[in-house]
Amino acid sequence: MSENLYIPESATKSKKYEALIPQIEALISGEPDLYANLSNISAALKQAFDFFWVGFYLVKENQLVLGPFQGPIACTRISMGKGVCGTAWSEAKTQLVPDVDAFPGHIACSAASKSEIVVPVVKEGQVVMVLDVDSDQLNDFDETDQTYLERLMGVLAHKI
Repeated sequence: MSENLYIPESATKSKKYEALIPQIEALISGEPDLYANLSNISAALKQAFDFFWVGFYLVKENQLVLGPFQGPIACTRISMGKGVCGTAWSEAKTQLVPDVDAFPGHIACSAASKSEIVVPVVKEGQVVMVLDVDSDQLNDFDETDQTYLERLMGVLAHKI
């Protein structure tokens, strides 16, 4: 696959995801390196949707440790059950947060982050990492994002 993405600019959010996900699948299909794939997934999501922050936290030594991302610097380690990412990890369930300031125990890596979606990646029944996507707008994520990002993380789970 080439290094260029085709994302129809005037399309609906669903149509953008439908265009993007097969391109990401093609991008990662021939690459065995996890970090290369996570880097490209982060970049593709950031490019397609202009999200404020997109990245991965990997489960290492009973903590979430910052992995590849696109955006401003971020928190390096997160404990299980702490913040939106730690909650997604502990519950093995997507967290869709319209206003991060209203989320109990939110970890403010950046004051500019206003809403967030975190999707766990589950392999053999265990969360192995989470995808964290932040917006600088309130209520920027919805069920459409959840559906397509969960689908994409399912693809990733089968790849790793």
